[in-house]
Amino acid sequence: MEPARLQRKIYIGSFCANVLLIAVICMNRSLHEPMYIFLCSLFVNELLGSTALFPLLMVQILSDNHIVSRSFCFLQIYCGYSYGCVEFFNLAVTSYDRYLAICCPLQYNTRMTPKTVATLIAVTWLFPLLAIVVLVSLSAPLKLCGNIINKVYCGNYPVVQLACYDTRVNNIYGLIYTFISIIIPLIFIFYTYFKILKVCFSGSKQTRQKAVSTCTPHLTSLLNFSFGCTFQVLHTRFGPSGVPDMFGILLSIYFLTCQPIFTPIIYGLKMSKIRNILKQVLCVEK
Repeated sequence: MEPARLQRKIYIGSFCANVLLIAVICMNRSLHEPMYIFLCSLFVNELLGSTALFPLLMVQILSDNHIVSRSFCFLQIYCGYSYGCVEFFNLAVTSYDRYLAICCPLQYNTRMTPKTVATLIAVTWLFPLLAIVVLVSLSAPLKLCGNIINKVYCGNYPVVQLACYDTRVNNIYGLIYTFISIIIPLIFIFYTYFKILKVCFSGSKQTRQKAVSTCTPHLTSLLNFSFGCTFQVLHTRFGPSGVPDMFGILLSIYFLTCQPIFTPIIYGLKMSKIRNILKQVLCVEK
């Protein structure tokens, strides 16, 4: 019972933290700026991702029954992959916003208009959700010659590996999806931060302080999520050889559970504007 209680407390804490930050951003007009709107989108994804995956995953891990129905397996694939893809797109959009604010401050208001913000949010959510529909549609009709997946939860590639016949279309689309949803956002993020660092080194002390205060939470969140996601891709694609099973299980859980917990904490503590409003909401003395 103790592990179950701990996992339940972790989920409830993550759920409450994300809901609180979403409510704070939505209810305070001073936070109705592009940066905080993108952060709100990030918190919504953490909330949906943890709610869709965390409780049922914990039930599976803690129970003696590790059998998953075919339909529930593909539901897990859709929720997990959607969560990961939307997360990377959110982080990429946030880095673009910081790039404009720090590198092009005079053009920020003309380039980051409400229409642009709405378009970026729409692309961040619609593209991943539609891309995963195609991914699952290609995998769901496959006739499987096995029923054992050596993972804590269902993944698309392990399911495709169980197929009885040629799966080249699935593999090609899977690689394209991985490239678009992970590699391209990461390249874009690294490019924007290269530009930001370039401005910081050549700018004033005030510019450097602004960059550090607004970019540190984003970079920390990115590194945390990228570590878990990269391990999952490598572990899934190239097999568990050389990696202890328990280590793989722990990192699988880390990928799905730690980001929803970590993100609201790092942004709530590091973003001074959010932190000050949270103090007022929670009636904490300064």
